[in-house]
Amino acid sequence: MIQLRPSADRGYADHGWLKALHSFSFADYYDPAEMGWGVLRVINEDRVVPGAGFGRHGHRDMEIVTYILSGALEHKDSLGSGGVISRGEVQRMSAGRGIQHSEFNPSVNEETHLLQIWIEPARLGTTPSYEQQMLPLDDMRGRWRLVASPDGAEGSTTIGQDARLWATVLAPGERIDYRLVSGRLAYVQLIRGQLEINGKTLNIGDGAKIANETDLQFLAGEESEFLLFDLPPAT
Repeated sequence: MIQLRPSADRGYADHGWLKALHSFSFADYYDPAEMGWGVLRVINEDRVVPGAGFGRHGHRDMEIVTYILSGALEHKDSLGSGGVISRGEVQRMSAGRGIQHSEFNPSVNEETHLLQIWIEPARLGTTPSYEQQMLPLDDMRGRWRLVASPDGAEGSTTIGQDARLWATVLAPGERIDYRLVSGRLAYVQLIRGQLEINGKTLNIGDGAKIANETDLQFLAGEESEFLLFDLPPAT
């Protein structure tokens, strides 16, 4: 089964300083049919105006991955961690038993465009932690680049769940395959371009829920950047 999640059907919020598209139910956007996919709970596509951002607030028991599409984001948290990430970098915050943080666009003239991803952890009440990694675009051209994994394999950031997040950039007409272990779920988020998954077409911003599939074939109609989530079976 490959079920498309059209970009136009996502939830939308305009807070002035923040424009957000929600793949799944989040904040004031609620759709009982879109509560996540397996342990994947949130994919928000956010645009933050210069000099604005998310003030200090708390999270617990969630693996939060930020994937920058353009601009930069400044992070500060109650662990004393801090830094600025930009295109070509990714950050992971494990909220565990509780963490406070803020995220701001430090630029005076450039919008920040990002994906914020929440994954439910395998264990609750763990020690909070923060990590950021380089993610050069050239490392994912025509190949799978592991972004996040439970064991930090291949230089990926570490998350507390049996899930793997992959990224790739395909040239027009380029194909890449992925073998999904029987029983596992997958989700695809197309960041830019046009993509076919086993013959089904995705356009920019579209997603796809995948279940009961093992052999996945991805064919780019134009230069395409996308994420693939390899997720444990639903419980």
